[in-house]
Amino acid sequence: MAKVLIIGAGGVGSVVVHKCAREPEVFTEITLASRTKGKCDAIAAQLERPIRTAEVDADDVDATVKLIEAVEPDLLVNVALPYQDLNLMEACLRTGTDYLDTANYEPPDSAVFEYRWQWEYHDRFRERGLMALLGSGFDPGVTNVFTAHAAKHRFDSIETLDIIDANAGDHGHPFATNFNPEINIREVTARGRYYEDGVWVHREPLAVKDRFEFPEGIGPMSIYLMYHEELESLVHHIPGIKRARFWMTFSENYLKHLEVLRNVGMTRIDPVPYDGGEVIPLRLLKSLLPDPASLGPVTKGRTCIGCLIHGIKDGRPRDYYIYNICDHQACYAEVRSQAISYTTGVPAMIGAMMMVTGKWRGEGVFNMEQLDPDPFMEALPRYGLPWTEKIW
Repeated sequence: MAKVLIIGAGGVGSVVVHKCAREPEVFTEITLASRTKGKCDAIAAQLERPIRTAEVDADDVDATVKLIEAVEPDLLVNVALPYQDLNLMEACLRTGTDYLDTANYEPPDSAVFEYRWQWEYHDRFRERGLMALLGSGFDPGVTNVFTAHAAKHRFDSIETLDIIDANAGDHGHPFATNFNPEINIREVTARGRYYEDGVWVHREPLAVKDRFEFPEGIGPMSIYLMYHEELESLVHHIPGIKRARFWMTFSENYLKHLEVLRNVGMTRIDPVPYDGGEVIPLRLLKSLLPDPASLGPVTKGRTCIGCLIHGIKDGRPRDYYIYNICDHQACYAEVRSQAISYTTGVPAMIGAMMMVTGKWRGEGVFNMEQLDPDPFMEALPRYGLPWTEKIW
C-alpha cells in the first residue's frame, strides 16, 4: 500500500497515472502535479477513480518540498523534464522520500548525456536509507532489464550489445516529435558515440547508417547510430561487454526537416538576441511544433524496441534478440496516448510498483540492470508490454 506523487503531466505522465490508477491495492493514493494544474485536472477527468492534483514548479526545490510534505508520498515519480532531475532528488533527500525517473539529468545549457551528476547522489541517498531508481522507461529502462535478463539466463558472457529502436508509425504532420520536442531534438543532434574495447568512439550526429530487418511484418528500415544514456550504465554494471551501440530509425522526411532547421539555427540551445531581448531558438521551435500529447488520435503503426546481443553460452557462440512491439492505435484506445508515451509510462509504473512492493529495494542510487530482472520481466506482458525472444 503506497502513496505516490507523480510530477509531470505530459504524454508519459498521463500514461503513468492511468496505469497506477488501475492498481488501487498498490497505489492507494495518487497525486499528479505539474507547472500547469489544468493539465493535471484534464488527465484526472479521464480516470475511473479520483486522484489529487496540484501545481508545482519542479525547478523550485522549496516548493517541491512543501508539496511533498503536504502529500506525504512513499515515492516521487519524476516524469517532468530531465533538467529537473537534480532538483527533485534534492527535494526527496530533504523529505525522506524514495525517487524514480525515466531519463538522466541534462544541463539546460549543454546537450550532455551522462549519469555522473546523479550517481554522485548515491552516498547521500544511502545515508538517508532511501532508494533512487534511474531510467525506468523503455530505453533506458526495459532495454537495461532485457540486457540483465539475458546476462542472467541466456549467456555466460555478453560480448556485443546493439539496442535498436524503431518507430514505424505515422502521425500525418509535416514535422513533429513523438516526445518533448526540445529533449528529442537535443538528443538527435548530439554527437553519436558507442563503446568498444574499453573506450568511447565518437561520430558526427547521425553519420553512421545501417539497415535492419524488423520482425512481425514491420520489415527493413534504416537505422542511425546515436548515443543513449543506458550504454553508459550497462557497460559500467555488466562486465565483459566489448561493444555497445544504440540505433534509432528516422524517416527521410524527419531528417530533411531537421537538416533545414539546423542549417538556419533553429536547433540552437544558446540564447540569441531578438527584438531587444533574447530567445533560445530550440525553445521557440518547441512552442511552434505539435504537442506530442496531441498525436495520439492520429498516429498509426507500431514501434519495435529491442536488444540484439552476441555472446557465449556453454562455451559456444550465441546470438539473441529480445524485443517488444507496440501498436499506436491500441495504446490510444487504452490510455489515450500514442505508443512512444506508452512504452515509457508503463515501465515507470512497473518500476514504481517494484519499489513500493519491496521486490526492488536498496539504499542509494540504482540503474535498472543492477536489480533482479525477473519480477520486472514477469510484469511487462501483464501491463501491456509483451516481449519476444529469438535465439540462434
